[in-house]
Amino acid sequence: MTMPVSRRAFVAATAGVAAIPFVGLASGEVKPRAAGRIVVPPGGKVGIGFIGCGKRAAEMVGPFLNRADVQLVAVCDVDTTRREHFKKLVNDKYKNSDCAAIVDYRELLARKDVDAVVITTPDHWHAPQIIDSANAKKDIYCEKPLTLTLAEGKACIDAVRKHDRVFQTGSQQRTEYDGKFRTACDYVRSGRAGKIISVHVGVQDPPKACDLAEETMEQGLDWDRWLGPAPMRPYNSILSPRGMHNHYPMWRLYWEYAGGLLADMGAHHFDIAQWGLDMDGAGPIEVHPPTDEKAVVGARFVYANGVEMYHGGPSGTSFIGSKGIIAVDRDRLHSVPEGILKDPLKEADVHLPKHADHITDWMECIQSRKRCICDVEVGARTAAVCQLANVAYRYRKALKWNPTTWEFIGNVEANAWRDYKRRDGYELPVA
Repeated sequence: MTMPVSRRAFVAATAGVAAIPFVGLASGEVKPRAAGRIVVPPGGKVGIGFIGCGKRAAEMVGPFLNRADVQLVAVCDVDTTRREHFKKLVNDKYKNSDCAAIVDYRELLARKDVDAVVITTPDHWHAPQIIDSANAKKDIYCEKPLTLTLAEGKACIDAVRKHDRVFQTGSQQRTEYDGKFRTACDYVRSGRAGKIISVHVGVQDPPKACDLAEETMEQGLDWDRWLGPAPMRPYNSILSPRGMHNHYPMWRLYWEYAGGLLADMGAHHFDIAQWGLDMDGAGPIEVHPPTDEKAVVGARFVYANGVEMYHGGPSGTSFIGSKGIIAVDRDRLHSVPEGILKDPLKEADVHLPKHADHITDWMECIQSRKRCICDVEVGARTAAVCQLANVAYRYRKALKWNPTTWEFIGNVEANAWRDYKRRDGYELPVA
C-alpha cells in the first residue's frame, strides 16, 4: 500500500517528541458503614486505604491528603520503613495518630472504615489485590499497567463488574497534560487525518528473565510477601530498594513481575492508540513478531477494521491517516500538514470528555457510580495490547487473538501463555 504521507514527513512530524507520573461527621471523622454503594453527603469523607507505599504512592498521597472529601485511614506495605513513613506523613497532616499501618493488605480490606483503595504495588500484585478489593466491596484506583497477564485482565473485569465497583486505571494521559492527548484523539476520531491506516507507538523494550544476584537483605522487609505469586528467588535491592527512595525500582524490567518498559510506558501510549481508534471495548485481532528474531521493536498488530499498529518509532503515539499525521507526546502535539490542528473542531465533531484530573474523576464517579474515564476494561485492554506484544517477542509466533473471549484462536500452546503458575498460597482470587 502506498503511504499517503512520506516517511520523511512522518519523521519530521515526530522527531521532536520527547521520551520519557455515609454519613460523615463535620470533624472529619469517618464513620463505619455497610459495604456497597458509597453515599457521602456534603461535608462527608470517603475513607481511603493505600496498598503500596513506594515511589509512585509518594507522588499520589499529597493530592489525596489535600482533598476535603477524603480521609486517609490506613496504609499498607511489606517494608517497615516505607509503611511507618507513610503513617507519619498521614498523621502529621491530620494532626492525630489515627492512621493504621498494615503489613497484609487483606487486613486493610477487612476494615469497615475503608471505602476505597489506591493500589500502587508492583505489577505482579495488581490482579490479586484488585480482585480481593472488589470482593470486599471497595472502590479501586490501581496504577498502570493494570495486569501482568492476559488471563488476569478478564478476571479483573469480571470481579469489578460482579461487585459493581467504581474503578480508575492510572493511565492519566486521558485527563492531564493540558489536554494534548484528548485533543489528538478528538481530531483523529473526527476524521481530520482522514482514514487511519496505521498507528506507531514509541515505547521501550519488552521484559527479560530476572537473573539478578543474591544480596544480603536488611531486616524490615517481608520478602516472601513482596514476591507473592512470583517464583521464589533471593533478594536483590534492584527489585525492592529498602525504605523510601526517589527512583522507580527496576522490577519493571523482568517478566516475573512486569511487562518491561514496553508495558510501563505502553500503558500510557498504547492507551492513547486504543482511545484514538475507539477500541476501548476491543483490541487487535492479530499480533506478529518482527522478522528479525533478535529485535525488541517492530511487533505489528492488526485490528478488525484493517488498521495496523506498530511498536516502534518516536516516543508517543502517531496516527497515520490518508490525509495526514497526528502525533502526540507529553510535551508535544503536532500534525502534518500543520493545518490539520489549526482548523478548529466543529460542534458536530467528536469531543471526548474533559476532566480536572484523574483523581477527581475517580472521586466524582464514586459518588455518581458512573464509570471512570479509565475504567477497569479500558485498563485491562490496554494492558492486553502490551501483553500481546510481549508474547510475540518472547515466543516469536504470529497469533490470532479473540478480544471478545480473551483467547488465542486455534492455538492451545499460546492459550497456556495467557497466565503463569503461581506459588502455593498465592493463587489468583476468585470473584
